[in-house]
Amino acid sequence: MFTGIIEELCLIKDISRRGNITRIAVDSKLAKDTREGDSVSINGVCLTVVGVADGSFEFEAMPETLKTTNLIRLKKGDRANAELALKIGDRLGGHFVTGHVDCLGTIRRKYYLRDNLCFDIAIPPDLLKYVFKKGSIAVDGISLTVMEKKSGIFSVYIIPHTFKNTTLSFKGPADKVNIELDILAKRQENSS
Repeated sequence: MFTGIIEELCLIKDISRRGNITRIAVDSKLAKDTREGDSVSINGVCLTVVGVADGSFEFEAMPETLKTTNLIRLKKGDRANAELALKIGDRLGGHFVTGHVDCLGTIRRKYYLRDNLCFDIAIPPDLLKYVFKKGSIAVDGISLTVMEKKSGIFSVYIIPHTFKNTTLSFKGPADKVNIELDILAKRQENSS
């Protein structure tokens, strides 16, 4: 479980493939607080640490994870959002984020509205029923508030701190982002 408050814009150190497994090595200051078996969110994807050494940690991703997330687009030298798993007693600064990506979204527009940076993001129409104005959503693991929903897209405003310290600083129209819908919104649907 995560909060969607990104702790670091980490560096992809290496990516290698052996059979069906893709191994991703990440340089991160968070490695000092991590051990093998821990869960870490990379671009909003919950991954298990399989190795820690010299300021970096490694993960293994299966084909399904790569197929349903933007991790397959990562290359050596890219940056990714990183967050350590929530500990009991930690503050919950964002919202509950599981790290289980629901879909890939496509950035349709990046623009300023009344001096606020906005992103319009398209997701599959059948998932829009879980998106609510002023509700929570995770975009590449970032906890954000939905400002508007219309015509197959939702809009989010980005504060300068979030823009500067996350992958959104270098993403724009046509880029793919990992989307995790609010677990409480999905739970409400399943309990009806």
